[in-house]
Amino acid sequence: MKGKITIAGIGPGSPGDITPDVLGAISQADAVVGYKYYFQFITHCLRPGCQCIDTGMKRERERAALALQLAHEGKTVVVISSGDAGIYGMAPLIYEMMQQQQADTDVEVSTLPGISAFQKAASLLGAPIGHDLCLISLSDLMTPWELIERRIKAAAVGDFVTAIYNPRSHDRYWQLGRLQELFLAQRSPTTPVGCVRQAGRPEQHVELTTLAQLDPEQVDMFTVVIIGNSQTYVADGKMITPRGYYQNEAADTSLKAGQQIMMQSFRTIAGELRGGPYPQDHLWALLHAIHTTADFDMERILHTDPGAVEQLYNMVRDGKLKTIVTDVTMVVSGIRKGALQRLGIEATCYLSDPRVAEMAATEGITRTQAGIRLAVEEHPDALFAFGNAPTALMELCTLIRRGKAQPAGIIAAPVGFVHVRESKHMVKPFRQIPKLIVEGRKGGSNLAATLCNAILTYDDAEQLRPGRDL
Repeated sequence: MKGKITIAGIGPGSPGDITPDVLGAISQADAVVGYKYYFQFITHCLRPGCQCIDTGMKRERERAALALQLAHEGKTVVVISSGDAGIYGMAPLIYEMMQQQQADTDVEVSTLPGISAFQKAASLLGAPIGHDLCLISLSDLMTPWELIERRIKAAAVGDFVTAIYNPRSHDRYWQLGRLQELFLAQRSPTTPVGCVRQAGRPEQHVELTTLAQLDPEQVDMFTVVIIGNSQTYVADGKMITPRGYYQNEAADTSLKAGQQIMMQSFRTIAGELRGGPYPQDHLWALLHAIHTTADFDMERILHTDPGAVEQLYNMVRDGKLKTIVTDVTMVVSGIRKGALQRLGIEATCYLSDPRVAEMAATEGITRTQAGIRLAVEEHPDALFAFGNAPTALMELCTLIRRGKAQPAGIIAAPVGFVHVRESKHMVKPFRQIPKLIVEGRKGGSNLAATLCNAILTYDDAEQLRPGRDL
């Protein structure tokens, strides 16, 4: 009589996650071979007289040899593995053993798939594996750690959603921390991470955290860890990795297409940030700054006072801030006209005012200084945005100290090599005024304008939608 081996995955532990095909095979078996812990999940479907052969942990080769021996005796044998038998399970071992032993063809071997632990964990987390993914086991019992570490680095660099098996045990206590370190070198600290312990079992526990806040001490061998990619986000308590349907859908207008591209850019930038997590209003300004300059040094040099972006937006929304004054006309050109119109805001620069040239010549100051003096006379409580002239920023600081100006806010982003750093230091003591400052020599009209846009569109920040023009 020809013997038969069926290698079956019994799922992560919930009776409802065992497939009908697997239940059918178990119910017809003469013998079931497996790790003793798993028998509790299938005893209800064993037929009378079925021989149950259980072994302890790390006895996989003994199980495979017993299964082959029983099959050679003509018995119908089912070898069970948790999850899917082909994923870190018994299937590869049995096929390898048959090849090593050059087993005869009297034994028929087949494999039945099961619901893997990472699939069950993903379903409990929401939809974190909606795009390219990989699985990595941190067990180095049969795989050298050097090889595991190369695979970890490749997954992190490749922006794969990554499910971690065997993340931590009593003796292997440091590997998950090392993986976290390697991922943080490539991914944003705010990358969503899901930890699911005992998925599908009565002890089931689901937790959402971030890459930076993941605590390896809270993880054990019964836990599956899923690390999102740069697009993964959390909404309504669910971890979601978008496939790209909304990002890639055909746009009805050129504006919509532009917003789709900008949205993708923002999410890409967020995924490549090294610091954080950041408050939402600072992050919104930072995304605008990097998107405009393609300079990730902004993460280091962009300073925003706590709550400054949100505070200034609320003033605009509530009608308390009506004017933006800039040092040069290029800043005005870069501020979104649709946003200004929608919110009832005026953006103005005094450089073209005929009074400016006369004042500059008479008093021996720069035209931008003269422009700020005139602006303060007419709009002392405006939002002042500087992207070019440090002398203009210094002039404003002098007028504030003399009590002639009380700006609603200041964007300090002049660029250059003379008095630039000093002008930015001069504005810092005004603690009562919300400020956005680009530290050091860097800055520019485009940067000052985009920081204005970040303020005007802050109502879009929660959904990570790029600022609307309409």
